[in-house]
Amino acid sequence: MSVAGFKKQFYKASQMVSEKVGGAEGTKLDEDFKDLERKVDVTSKAVVEVISKTSEYLQPNPASRAKLSMLNTMSKIRGQVKNPGYPQAEGLLGECMAKYGRELGEETNFGGALVDAGETMKRLAEVKDSLDIDVKQNFIDPLQGLCDKDLREIQHHLKKMEGRRLDYDYKKKRQGKIPDEEVRQALEKFHESKEVAETSMYNLLETDIEQVSQLSSLVESQVQYHKQAVQVLEELSDTLRDRMSEAQSRPRREYAPKPRPILDFGDTEQTNGSYTNSTAVPPSRNSEPSFLPARLSFRKHRLPSEQPCCKALYDFEPENEGELGFKEGDIITLTNQIDENWYEGMLHGQSGFFPLNYVEVVVPLPH
Repeated sequence: MSVAGFKKQFYKASQMVSEKVGGAEGTKLDEDFKDLERKVDVTSKAVVEVISKTSEYLQPNPASRAKLSMLNTMSKIRGQVKNPGYPQAEGLLGECMAKYGRELGEETNFGGALVDAGETMKRLAEVKDSLDIDVKQNFIDPLQGLCDKDLREIQHHLKKMEGRRLDYDYKKKRQGKIPDEEVRQALEKFHESKEVAETSMYNLLETDIEQVSQLSSLVESQVQYHKQAVQVLEELSDTLRDRMSEAQSRPRREYAPKPRPILDFGDTEQTNGSYTNSTAVPPSRNSEPSFLPARLSFRKHRLPSEQPCCKALYDFEPENEGELGFKEGDIITLTNQIDENWYEGMLHGQSGFFPLNYVEVVVPLPH
């Protein structure tokens, strides 16, 4: 930094201290300028807050919002994005419905209806993708450009003007010690910066039709999204109504029980009085415990610590957040019984929930 530059910084700092601490008055700005500055400040805050809230509206999930912010970059890399690169909630629901509908069988009423609903949910996810992309490109990005360029430029002009004002006020109070020519030059630079800042603020506020146009684009994207969503859902509603009508008009079939098998107790030494070649199968996750003589033991093996625990009868793979996975034979510490179907416990430092009918209690929980 040159000597002149250092002196100028010293002048500005000294004037700022005298105004903040000593109560000295600086050059007053006119009311029109102050009004422009206030409106630009409100505009800046509004744009930043609206961008943030629009992203939350499109994607409440913070991780998805982070990916949403990358859309513009990705569209430039790939030419034009076809989807935002993250799963929509409608799409996840659709995949779930379609999966279990196919497992149940599309020839069944419920299975076929699940597949129909699942495919519709996936179409809704595509419609939501279009909304995200349209709003990002036609509303969020232009507002972000306003923040990054015009508003930042105005802030630069205002900061520069304030620095020149401080420099001028310092020199003005020390006339006689500082040459008049230097004071006059400081005043000219202050007025020059004030005019540039005032012009930039005025132009921004006078061209706010651009912001109104961007807001209109947001609303138009929402209108198109809701129109398409209604159309897709109405088609599904008609399909399900037809399924219900068809099912109600179909004659009800009575259940015909199959003949019961006749048990042969001839070779009791081999079979122990039960079916041969029986295999223990893990029960359903929420079913009541089944009686499995070959696998269950009713002896309570007390641990030395008498800490409530249970022994895993089957492998359990967690499918949902918060569930505790384990392998057959693992000893799990019991911490709580959630309801008649679920325990809470700990294994290898991990805590979670698991079905009651996958384990055998070794040391019960205290009542």
